[in-house]
Amino acid sequence: MQITHVEVVPVQLSLRLPYQTAAHPAGVKEVECVFVRLDTREGQVAWGCAAFDPALTGETLEQVLRVCRTCADRALDLNPLNTEFALAELAPLTEGTPSARCAFDMAFYDLLGLAAGLPLHRLLGGYRYRIQTSITLSLAPVKETVEMAQERARQGFRILKLKGGLDPEEDVQRVQAVHDALPDLTLRLDAEQGYTVRQALDVARALAGRLEMLEQPTPAADLKALREVAEHSPVPILADESLTDPASALEIASRRAAHGLSVKLTTCGGLHCARQVDAIARAARLATMVGCINEPALLIAAGLGLALSSPNVRYGDLDGHFDLVNDPTRPGFFFEEGWLVARDVPGLGCTVDL
Repeated sequence: MQITHVEVVPVQLSLRLPYQTAAHPAGVKEVECVFVRLDTREGQVAWGCAAFDPALTGETLEQVLRVCRTCADRALDLNPLNTEFALAELAPLTEGTPSARCAFDMAFYDLLGLAAGLPLHRLLGGYRYRIQTSITLSLAPVKETVEMAQERARQGFRILKLKGGLDPEEDVQRVQAVHDALPDLTLRLDAEQGYTVRQALDVARALAGRLEMLEQPTPAADLKALREVAEHSPVPILADESLTDPASALEIASRRAAHGLSVKLTTCGGLHCARQVDAIARAARLATMVGCINEPALLIAAGLGLALSSPNVRYGDLDGHFDLVNDPTRPGFFFEEGWLVARDVPGLGCTVDL
């Protein structure tokens, strides 16, 4: 298979609702991303996407665009079906820009699925065809949080992830209030590195029986603190920002610093790296969560393919596309009563109108 043309397209997408977190106190209203289109001599068209959060990886649109264009030139000389070799060739070009590496990684896997005539989740293992996803609730006062939770429940979501990390006591109040209002829903709390060890354990103990998990309660670089929380918490602890690549996953696993790993394709560099993270988690008997940032449905389709392919993926947090107003992606998967459900469409199963 030969790639004959690569197009790199920057796109700015708006959010239906501003998104506020401890890391984004001013709120996020727009998302910048870069779509990558690959055309082959055989007539296939594949897509990838680079979405990024500067607060997580420090990437900028200018940097990502520059790297994607450099990779586009190199990709013309690569056979994308030799995925390991192709990605190894792009690795030095994408150093420091995991979202750019992710864009080409998923485009190569899209082509692989098209060539094989298999949807991504079957190509990677075919363990299941659907998974429940949480929907994230923006950081807000108690009353507003309950109102947002009730609206999401009306939309069909059965798992809610609350953002927190600024005020542990208020986080407890918010979770308790949502639980009282919607006792049949599953709740998660993402503290976004905002707690001390003592605060994290106080929150976990106060919410035992109400929380499915507590995500990244302590600073990302302090694995000692994360391990201390995990050792004593009655609620499962997941590492998120502490996880950046397979090497960091191995360190977290070897130190037993968490009960699970949350992997995002766009921050770790794509499916190739994310599958390594999941393999490490599985070997260490840690749960995997496949997560996301605010990102187009094309990226969600790639994350969904990974989540459906592995029996070790216990949690889905693939909601980054729901509030995007002008997403050019037409996904092949669909949402039904809290579940993301895949169709048997080859590759990523999406079309992109650009």
